[in-house]
Amino acid sequence: MEPTETIPSRTALEREYRAALPRLERVLSEMISRVRARLELTGLFPAYKQRIKSFNSYFSKRVKFMREAVSAGTRPLPVTDVLAVRVICPFIGDLQRVEDALAAEFTIREVEHKGSQSSFKEFGYQSTHLLLELPEDLRDGLELLEPPVCEVQVRTILQDAWAEVEHELVYKAEFTPFDDPMRRKLAALNANLTLSDMLFQEIRDYQHQLNNELAKRRVAFFKKIEDTIDKDFYSGGKEPQARSPGAAKDPAWLGPWKSLDDLLLEALNAHNRGDYLHAIDIYSHILAMNPKPEIRALIHKHRGMAYFAESRYDEAIEDFSTTLAHDDKAYKAAYYRGVVQSVKLNYAAAIDDFNLALAMHPYHFYSTYRRAQAYYHLGDYPKALADCEEALQLDPGNEFLKRLKKMTLARLKM
Repeated sequence: MEPTETIPSRTALEREYRAALPRLERVLSEMISRVRARLELTGLFPAYKQRIKSFNSYFSKRVKFMREAVSAGTRPLPVTDVLAVRVICPFIGDLQRVEDALAAEFTIREVEHKGSQSSFKEFGYQSTHLLLELPEDLRDGLELLEPPVCEVQVRTILQDAWAEVEHELVYKAEFTPFDDPMRRKLAALNANLTLSDMLFQEIRDYQHQLNNELAKRRVAFFKKIEDTIDKDFYSGGKEPQARSPGAAKDPAWLGPWKSLDDLLLEALNAHNRGDYLHAIDIYSHILAMNPKPEIRALIHKHRGMAYFAESRYDEAIEDFSTTLAHDDKAYKAAYYRGVVQSVKLNYAAAIDDFNLALAMHPYHFYSTYRRAQAYYHLGDYPKALADCEEALQLDPGNEFLKRLKKMTLARLKM
């Protein structure tokens, strides 16, 4: 369209818009479905908003672009946000993941990071805008869309909240603040939201790091259980490899700047490296800080696991018992104590602990499985078989459990 071209007939354009509207609605619904499917494959589960630009807004924007083109002596810009999807994520770190996932699925014509160049004194919102080409199978009957694109806006929850408020206060208002005190207030609000986003991401990153360390620690703990309990059942009595006890570290790691969270992460890192003595030192230091009961319960459980790894079974039992004293719902502590009792061949005490764990969590597979083993050791094969059957309902493919059931049936001569 040339800059001098006259404005199209509003009536004719509205007729075209109304005729295309049902098709636009179907296409937008399908685009959201495809965007959602792609993001879920990536492990992202954001919230979504959607809208089709109203005819009045569409016509006004088209006229605006034509007017600007006449002034600039250029061709008018196309209206690219007739179809719009908003993807709203909890954390800043999700934004790039969304962008990368959509780039892998769709052809992206344009990417704009709005607000990325703004100074801290400005109060414009931040948002990522992507223009996704409509797939070929969705383009029929949509001549109104030129080019055939769907705009996708990607924001955090806080960015979206700010954009909505700013839209009302600044964009839609006839009067916008121009005095410095009011502008500073808006800038401060925006800065607080941006800082909050950064802090949320920092906390999330810390949680992920902590959870990863916890997962590694659990794997090592379960390996110790298998080496000490399961060897008599399944490995022909092979003993676990001897391990050097190591030496306690010099307490130079202590410092007034270390928070409880810092110390816990350092302890878990040491725990996962197999440096159990160092981990025990740090856990003990945290306990000496007299934390809240729920934190004491957690630390005693971790230290009990480290004592178990060091084969210091009485100290492990004491720590798991202390965990239960602070938290009467800590079924894992009851289970862990039962495991240690099994290692010490105290099978009756182990069964009591597994019963306690199952009273708190009736569907805990490992408590049922280890109780079956304890009953087997005591020669109570009917109860061992009953526990095998119950545990198989929870994990029917567990090969160790199948072997235990087979051994139990052999004892019963069934």
